[in-house]
Amino acid sequence: MQRQKIREILIGTNNKGKLREIRDLIPKKVKVLSLKNITAKSPKETSKTFKGNALLKARYYSKLTGKICLADDSGLEIDLLNKAPGIYSARWSGKKNNFNLAIKKVFKKIKLKDKNWKKRKIKARFKCALAIYGPDFKTVSVIGKIEGTISKKKLGSRGFGYDPIFIPTGKKITFGQMRPEMKHKIDHRFKAFKKIRKFF
Repeated sequence: MQRQKIREILIGTNNKGKLREIRDLIPKKVKVLSLKNITAKSPKETSKTFKGNALLKARYYSKLTGKICLADDSGLEIDLLNKAPGIYSARWSGKKNNFNLAIKKVFKKIKLKDKNWKKRKIKARFKCALAIYGPDFKTVSVIGKIEGTISKKKLGSRGFGYDPIFIPTGKKITFGQMRPEMKHKIDHRFKAFKKIRKFF
């Protein structure tokens, strides 16, 4: 069981964008380790939930290294597509993680559902599950989300993944157009991290 604050943590992701965002959230006094020097295949994400997959990754990398590990599973849910891509968000980008391909797929599937979709607001949300697992630590998993809509076209080159097509509620620009410091104060990852900040 956890007796003291976490002083060192391994971030269990091979996604450079996620690594950068999670590292920015963790207090500077905590030593952050990455998978950079660990040659291991990512585990198969077999859970049907974001929380389940985050925990699966945290457990896998913790057991591999003996370190306390923080892992993330996140994705985009689009109401018109019955909450797809959801937990399959990364998989829509293919083996080469080509999110231009994934974004084209989103627009194609939305158009198949509604030819006039650009005339209405297509509700969507980003969800992020964060899980911590490690020796002498009580396992924790939390979820954060942000509501919004899908933009009519790809806008902005900041962020990563589906950021250029997601407009958060109350804003007029996509995550892809936002300055990182603005995005990081409101996004799903920040909201999830607020729930586990007490452990650091």
